[in-house]
Amino acid sequence: METTAIIQEINNLPTHKRMLIIEQIVHSIRLNNQEASMMEAADCLYNDYKNDKNLTVFTQLDCEDFYEAR
Repeated sequence: METTAIIQEINNLPTHKRMLIIEQIVHSIRLNNQEASMMEAADCLYNDYKNDKNLTVFTQLDCEDFYEAR
């Protein structure tokens, strides 16, 4: 379906349904941007975590049992 046809179909909908479509599109765009930002940040920090053992020292405790102190 062409973009113009999609827009025409949306224009034929009642206002509340058009608003719902707008909200869903904006939400989708925000999620995509957030995911891209997180991937970029992870890529930037990958070498730091790979090479600097001080950043990953606590992962040695991952297999140990955890007991809450009260």
